[in-house]
Amino acid sequence: MDLQSTTYLFVGVSFLLYIGIAIVSRARSTGDFYVAGKSVHPVANGMATAADWMSAASFLSMAGLIAFLGYDASVYLMGWTGGYVLLALLLAPYLRKFGKFTIPEFIGERYYSKTARVVAVLCLIFVSFTYIAGQMRGVGIVFSRFLEVELATGLFIGMAVVFFYAVLGGMKGITYTQVAQYCVLIFAYTVPAVFISIQVTNNPVPQLGFGSLVSGEGIYLLDKLDGIVTELGFSAYTQGTKSTIDVFFITAALMVGTAGLPHVLVRFFTVPKVSDARSSAGWALFFIALLYTTAPSVGALARYNLHETIQTGPVFHVSGNLAYESRPPWFKTWEKTGLLNFDDKNGDGRIQFYNDKNPQFAVQAETAGWRGNELKVDNDIIVLANPEIAGLPNWVIALVAAGGIAAALSTAAGLLLVISSAISHDILKGVFRPEITDRRELLAGRISAAVAICVAGYMGLHPPGFVAQVVAFAFGLAAASLFPALLMGIFSKRINKEGAIAGMLVGLIFTFSYILYFKSIVPVEQNTAEYWLFGISPEGIGTLGMLLNFIVAWGISNLTREPPREIKQLVDSIRIP
Repeated sequence: MDLQSTTYLFVGVSFLLYIGIAIVSRARSTGDFYVAGKSVHPVANGMATAADWMSAASFLSMAGLIAFLGYDASVYLMGWTGGYVLLALLLAPYLRKFGKFTIPEFIGERYYSKTARVVAVLCLIFVSFTYIAGQMRGVGIVFSRFLEVELATGLFIGMAVVFFYAVLGGMKGITYTQVAQYCVLIFAYTVPAVFISIQVTNNPVPQLGFGSLVSGEGIYLLDKLDGIVTELGFSAYTQGTKSTIDVFFITAALMVGTAGLPHVLVRFFTVPKVSDARSSAGWALFFIALLYTTAPSVGALARYNLHETIQTGPVFHVSGNLAYESRPPWFKTWEKTGLLNFDDKNGDGRIQFYNDKNPQFAVQAETAGWRGNELKVDNDIIVLANPEIAGLPNWVIALVAAGGIAAALSTAAGLLLVISSAISHDILKGVFRPEITDRRELLAGRISAAVAICVAGYMGLHPPGFVAQVVAFAFGLAAASLFPALLMGIFSKRINKEGAIAGMLVGLIFTFSYILYFKSIVPVEQNTAEYWLFGISPEGIGTLGMLLNFIVAWGISNLTREPPREIKQLVDSIRIP
């Protein structure tokens, strides 16, 4: 069976599985739609949480970042896993004990204010739509390559599938669909990693292959990779280039952002007991670690295979560069997507792939007759292209396609449900129509989800960056806006509604403005550490936004009236075991 037919089979079967689960477990009440009836087992909830959180950024883009950034990409590994420790210790059990449906509902009641609830909804929508843009781009990338359709067509197909099981099944349908999606994505991620690890290092465990000798060469993989990339003018793969302050701020933003993401936090409302919420966080971290400990190996092996394919001999030697006419089949198929481009700048018909931004190397390259880097590879295609570059069987390549779609769709569904519940439950029922019936609220939630899917599809066509970068912005916005309000709402009886509202708005506006300024307004050459505030990149600015949120909330709360006695009693009751 050819690759396209195999891909149609794998993706089609997985779609039927997801839709079948949605039909069997469809929501019949608002409790089912918002929190799955609070009946999900901690292990299943941990698996669903892992799928909900391990988005297209984790599956598609993170290994691409590791492949091209090397050591610098370690901030994503540390930040995106460390947040679950914060969740388990500081938020999950307390939010479950509060026992309501949504995060804005907690903020509205804790800060005794409909305005606070609306501001929380505003923050949630900013975070969720920023995040979902990355997921929809991931869906489009997978479909555009493996189903050989336009990016827009791929997005529409993905939107239709998400619409069906998110709108019909609600949180109940999404939860059990995400359990299936986790199984698909983790199998799809680890199987090719095992194959390629054996192929390159003769070690079947990718985590160990990462530090093993390259087969037949007597040199360690990372040492070999360091030699290859430095010969081509790039920084050593194992050497970091980011400043210490930027590494700290990015890692902190990703950690705290994880603990403040609304679609992750709402998962802890779905378990039967408070103790199950903490247990769910532990299981989620375990299931996430299976992929995250594999990612460094996937990234390193992908970079190694890419260079071995393109650069087959000494640098600056004509015979050392692959002739464009001899490019392998995977190269041709990815060219069709527009995510891999070759520009023959010196007209020699060969592919020169090197760092033309390195002044010293550029001089040598020009002497050899090179006129600049001729190959551009999108970060987001590495995981999908890796099995093809390595020449693995068609069924493995098709499995990766199904896994990539599962990763993007699982997170997109969770985010869409959070957006729809914020509009129907927190705005419509919580502010404008408190008397609305459950049936009409459920209908409003489904309509909201449908509208949100359309907006998400548009954002997927016009995202503000590559997948992992867009997702990092969402984490920064969550860290700067929602996390401080949640943390102080649980552990401080002195924070009042004025402080919380001001803190959320300051954190959100500052962080969003900083990201918008450096990503959309200033020239690309000015988006560097020289121009950043305190040397903090847009990916890490959420940490500074969070600190501003804490300072403003605490300062204003101490200058205004204390919260009422019943609110202080509520805080005590949340924290009682």
